[in-house]
Amino acid sequence: MRSYPANSPQAAARIVALIVVADGDIGDAEIELLDRLVVHEQLGLARHELHALLDTFCEELLSSDQLKWADACPVDERTLADLMGEIQDPALRVRLLRLCVELAEVDAHVNDGESIVLVAAVEHWGLHREMLRPAPRN
Repeated sequence: MRSYPANSPQAAARIVALIVVADGDIGDAEIELLDRLVVHEQLGLARHELHALLDTFCEELLSSDQLKWADACPVDERTLADLMGEIQDPALRVRLLRLCVELAEVDAHVNDGESIVLVAAVEHWGLHREMLRPAPRN
């Protein structure tokens, strides 16, 4: 799997892509939420760039030995750690965690794959306390 510069829009978008595919399906509700929250702009990308990155990420998963659809998460622990490691900026980590929680909850059910990604983000990024704080109201 390719790597991206730390804190780049592409590295951040790949975390979003991971939570979107973590349940094994890219649902309409998730795509609609990406658009409604204007996630591409939040990450510094054009809409088509975010969708292209999502497609590329899925292609990489399908063509790699990392794909673990039989398990609860589509990537192994090492790949998950590598992806999380590309995000080093504390503010970006918090923003991504909040986005990922919203995306995981969009269908009113957080499945095992989504839970694994969220827990990995909290663990790798040291955001345990953030999980106890309410998200700010927009």
